[in-house]
Amino acid sequence: MLDNPPMLRIHRGHQRPDPALLERFRGAQTSHLVDAMDGRGALDWQVKPLDPACAAFVGPALTAFAYPADVVGVMGALGEAQPGDVILVANDGYRATAVVGDLVIGMMRNKGVAAFVTDGLARDRAGIVATGLPTFAAGIVPTSPATNGPGEVGAPVVCGGVHVRSGDIVVGDADGVVVVPLERAEAVLAALEAVRAAEAKAVAAVESGATESEKVRRLMAGATIIGA
Repeated sequence: MLDNPPMLRIHRGHQRPDPALLERFRGAQTSHLVDAMDGRGALDWQVKPLDPACAAFVGPALTAFAYPADVVGVMGALGEAQPGDVILVANDGYRATAVVGDLVIGMMRNKGVAAFVTDGLARDRAGIVATGLPTFAAGIVPTSPATNGPGEVGAPVVCGGVHVRSGDIVVGDADGVVVVPLERAEAVLAALEAVRAAEAKAVAAVESGATESEKVRRLMAGATIIGA
């Protein structure tokens, strides 16, 4: 690069979802949301909760980018966060140092942050779990990062293979994290109702003793049989 970038850049002015809209996503199962978005929206499978018993959350994304081996972007997000925000930090999937530890997660909890999500790594797992803040990462490593910058807050990022903008709706549970683009929220909610209805019908069939689905029956009926 020609010149060093600013240590921290903060982008403001993004649209925030209405609290009533957020509440309509509360309790949604991530697998159902993915089905409602044609199989899209889920972060990489490696991004999992540090404590599956404390994984359910919903909130608007506050995005950040932390350069590999650095946490200035995380610090900036902590400073910008509002109660209820989901701090979502892209880290290029860096695997040599952590992007967050228990002390920073504790400060996020104290500030009212709803959850922390990163495609990087975390450290101090026991301390993070003790905070009670839903925290998702691609793994655990004891190695600490630097705070030299640069970092960015509020700009669109790609985290866990998914494009995320501040203000998008983020939902998490023990299975992982799903991002719903804000402009698609109403359409996804409508599709979610259809997914839930189909799921309830399938569950009822299984509980009644079903051994195969209609899809299996159609596949078997159309199969090419080879041999006796």
